[in-house]
Amino acid sequence: MQKKINVTVWNEEDGNQAAYPEGIHVAIGAFLKNDEQIGTLRTATLNQPEHGLSQVILDDTDVLLWWGHSYHEAVDDTIVERVRQRVLLGMGLLVLHSGHASKIFQKLLGTNTGQLRWRESGDLERVWFIEHNHPITAGLGEYIEVPQSETYGEFFNIPIPDELISISWYSGGEVFRSGCTFKRGSGKIFYFSPGHESFRIYDMPDIQRVLKNAIGWPAPVGYPAVAADEHPKSAEDIYKESHQ
Repeated sequence: MQKKINVTVWNEEDGNQAAYPEGIHVAIGAFLKNDEQIGTLRTATLNQPEHGLSQVILDDTDVLLWWGHSYHEAVDDTIVERVRQRVLLGMGLLVLHSGHASKIFQKLLGTNTGQLRWRESGDLERVWFIEHNHPITAGLGEYIEVPQSETYGEFFNIPIPDELISISWYSGGEVFRSGCTFKRGSGKIFYFSPGHESFRIYDMPDIQRVLKNAIGWPAPVGYPAVAADEHPKSAEDIYKESHQ
């Protein structure tokens, strides 16, 4: 029997986010709560002790969803490093919308990921899927049409993605790498941009399908960890002994 996935949805605010008076974390949690692949589902916010991301909670989190926008600098560096270490050890990370400018995304990718073009426009966004034989796009068509969205555009200062899942086109003419995967250490990262706080994009069934699929994609496979002291001798000593 496949292990259930423990999920934590992190949001920088408790509520009153334009179109989401309940808070985006609550809106996302609402459509994830009946997802059969999910075991424990938690939400966490910036104002909670340790931003709701204690070591105990992170150790019990298989996939972390991160939504940020205006308060990236308010996130404690200690918590950022704690999350980074969990990703390197295998925790999946889904970075949503303006989370591209978060400390954790920048630290894991090593570039100024907050550098891109953007407009508060309400333009139509067409999210074109590039990878059709991929777990993240399972059950989806060629594209998702978002009636109103904040406009992002290239240049987007990220490393070349391991996989380019989607490219967005906007009615104002911009294009943007809106769905990208990366691997860092044993962990997998998926960035997905649609989800502005002024439009209820997370109510769209196809957007919900992307996130549900994405939760299943980076979850740890549960292989046994290698003990840190399994090879206490240095590589040089082992080589010398084997050639005596």
